[in-house]
Amino acid sequence: MGSCNPVMEALEEEKLIAAAKFIIRELDSNKTLSDEAVRVLEDLGVQLAAITKTTEDKDEEQDGNEELSDMKGQIDSIYHKVMTWEVGQSMIWESGPDEAKEYLKAVDDVRRLIERLEGLNPVKNSEEHELLRKANDVLQTSMARLEEVFKHMLVQNKQHLEPERFSFRSTEDDGFDNSSRFSFGDDLGDESTQRDSISRGSEVFIMDLVNPNIIPDLKNIAKVMFDSNYNKECCQAFISARKDALDYCLCILEVEKSSIEDVLKMEWATLNNKIRRWIKALKIFVRNYLASEKFFCEQIFDQSESTASFCFSESSKASILQLLNFAEAIAVGTHQPEKLLRILDMYEVLVDLRPDIESFYPDENGSYLRIEFQDVLTRVGDCCTSTFLDFKSAVGSNVSNAAFPGGGIHHLTRYVMNYIRTLIEYSYSLNTLLKDHGEDQDQDSSSSPDTSPAFEDDTNENSSLSPMGLHFRSLMSILESNLEEKSRLYKEEALGHLFLMNNIHYMAEKVKGSDLRTVLGDNWIRKHNWKFQQHAMSYERSTWSSILSLLRDEGLYHSGNSGSISKSLLKDRLQGFYTAFEEIYKSQTGWSIPNSQLCEDLRISMSLKVIQAYRTFVGRHANNISEKYIKYTADDLENYLLDLLEGSPRSLHSFHKK
Repeated sequence: MGSCNPVMEALEEEKLIAAAKFIIRELDSNKTLSDEAVRVLEDLGVQLAAITKTTEDKDEEQDGNEELSDMKGQIDSIYHKVMTWEVGQSMIWESGPDEAKEYLKAVDDVRRLIERLEGLNPVKNSEEHELLRKANDVLQTSMARLEEVFKHMLVQNKQHLEPERFSFRSTEDDGFDNSSRFSFGDDLGDESTQRDSISRGSEVFIMDLVNPNIIPDLKNIAKVMFDSNYNKECCQAFISARKDALDYCLCILEVEKSSIEDVLKMEWATLNNKIRRWIKALKIFVRNYLASEKFFCEQIFDQSESTASFCFSESSKASILQLLNFAEAIAVGTHQPEKLLRILDMYEVLVDLRPDIESFYPDENGSYLRIEFQDVLTRVGDCCTSTFLDFKSAVGSNVSNAAFPGGGIHHLTRYVMNYIRTLIEYSYSLNTLLKDHGEDQDQDSSSSPDTSPAFEDDTNENSSLSPMGLHFRSLMSILESNLEEKSRLYKEEALGHLFLMNNIHYMAEKVKGSDLRTVLGDNWIRKHNWKFQQHAMSYERSTWSSILSLLRDEGLYHSGNSGSISKSLLKDRLQGFYTAFEEIYKSQTGWSIPNSQLCEDLRISMSLKVIQAYRTFVGRHANNISEKYIKYTADDLENYLLDLLEGSPRSLHSFHKK
């Protein structure tokens, strides 16, 4: 029991110290030791080491208890704060920046305490293990609250969007009247202008999708959640909030959700307006909203590029697919010619935005959207190609059961020429789409053969034509062949030639007065100028050759009596001429040459031939013709010729001069 007396313990410790000092002095003075002395000193060293270790273990145990007690106090304090905030109904950040800062610090502190406790490798049911469990409960509770706050702040701080900036109602009713298959008129200027405004490129514009003042807070919340290994929950909250926000953007842009079946059932007038709205909406969505959304994601998750990419891809996926779904529905629809211009607009805006999509979704996270975008672009392009090729087939198979009234310019001719004039604006796209659909060299085998040596061989010219140029030449040949079939429906040969003259002249003028000239070439124009002139001459021959033969002298003279003319034959010739002229007048005043200059040129030509022949004939036989048989003067006939080809049928009333 003496060992328990503090005084005795102090005396014994002094003796030990004195003995140790004596041993040290002896060791310094005596360098040689016996084996027994060495053994005794070694045993002494072992005993001292054991005593030292026991003392250190006691000190460490005391320090560990103090650290554990300190961590327990911190966790209890943080738990109290977190549960106090949990009881409150308001969002933490609504209490002010100091409160929010304190909450984040508390959460970060508990995270660090968890890391320290995990470093102790606590065994189950130990005090450290229970403390770790409590700390994790506190962290989980605070993470659930931060997730709620994070999403709430994203939703409540969306920037107000201005619907009037994106209104489409002012333009949705203009454009083509596409109610009939072949109904284009001559004036396509309004549509051309509208199309240009739609297709013109624009720069990316970044705007604030949420109040910029809260971005630092959002970044801090995201950082704490990521540091606490709650990155999945943070991303889910962000994706959910931003997905709804982008859906709202589509509503602002008036993009409705429609199934493929719904789109396929729409009338063309409705669908036409929806396509125009879709084109504008897609450009605005990609270059404004999508670009801004990507920038916003990168701001919030600037600590992880892959996380920003993942959240951006997931939040925007549904909206992008909704827009692409509409384009896919159009691509699988029917291939009516009136749809081609609008589908080409869709194709061009998709081509225009492809670099944006590739830059927005460069990695594996966005590969699905990149691939889907390219697939839709390909399908829309294939639809354009098929629609154009079907249009060519439709032109060739357009059948008429009755001759076109008056021999004027057929609706098919107007439609085709104005159609391809508009397609010139899509030259780059059509050349790209048609390059793998080669067209044989322009063959006019079904058209009137070229007999003039003035024309160059088309072979060399065709070799330098673009894919679109080759298809346009082929289309022209198809149109000419169809027109020749229609010309055979006329009973009068002259009217058939007039019909071809009108239509080929119209084609040539349309090419000459537009960018089609650079596509089809000057040789094509020269050839078709020659063609319509040939038909003009054939018309004149068919109309006047037989009647002018009546104004020749052959057969008027008595046989065997030189210089003696038969007055009865002369009278019959004049009467026959007048009757034929009246028939021509009656029928050909109802025929039509819409081009005023062409009509004037043809009247001048007819006047030179007919009036000159009549004046000469009457003048040469004036002495043998009674005035009462002269039914019309040359001036009368010349005036009557001016009534021809006006498209208004008339008749000449016969009368006899006294």
